[in-house]
Amino acid sequence: MASDTQTARAQGEDEAVAAWRAARLEAAGFDPALAGRLARDRGFDLHALLELIDRGCPPALAARIVRPLE
Repeated sequence: MASDTQTARAQGEDEAVAAWRAARLEAAGFDPALAGRLARDRGFDLHALLELIDRGCPPALAARIVRPLE
C-alpha cells in the first residue's frame, strides 16, 4: 500500500508533467485553456499534436484529430 508521502509525490510529479506539457502546447500556439485541458489528459499524444502543428494544422483541429476514442 502506498504511503501518503508516496501518493503526494506522485501527484506532484503528475502536476509537473502536466505543466510541462501545457507549456509545450502553449509555445506551439495552443490557447492556454485548451493546452491545459490536453496536458492533463494523458490520452492525448503530445508528439502527435506538435507534429500536426508543425505541418500547419490549427490547434483546435489537431486536438480533434488526436482525440482519444471513447
